[in-house]
Amino acid sequence: MVETQIAADKIRAYRASDYRIGFTEQGIVLQPGLRSAQVAQLFATHGVTCGSFITAYNSQGAQRSTAENEQAHQQLLTHIESQGLKCLEGEGSEAGTDWLAEKSCFALGLGRREAMKIGSFYGQDAIVWVGENSVPELVLLR
Repeated sequence: MVETQIAADKIRAYRASDYRIGFTEQGIVLQPGLRSAQVAQLFATHGVTCGSFITAYNSQGAQRSTAENEQAHQQLLTHIESQGLKCLEGEGSEAGTDWLAEKSCFALGLGRREAMKIGSFYGQDAIVWVGENSVPELVLLR
């Protein structure tokens, strides 16, 4: 068991969430622990071997205003793109809850260590990282 400052109920919610690349039903849904053939194809199309799903919304799981979240999201997009990486927007949410979906970015080619730094910079509890095996992994940051 990994030692963390994150409450068990939050971790359960993060594991149960769908992380969608795109904003339609046709978007690619990442589910931690389940290999995604669609992500494997996405990696092949873009010539990368990894990617990371990151949000800047609601730092450490505390709800923020729409304006604060939108500003943080725009900063995240600029941050990712300033590194020369392509960002595919999407959202993360847990079905059946009142928690609103959080706009996010799937950064193609973003390595695990750098993804963790960016997630921590934006005050996130976790990110979802996907390596060459195309299996999304929930990575806890605190």
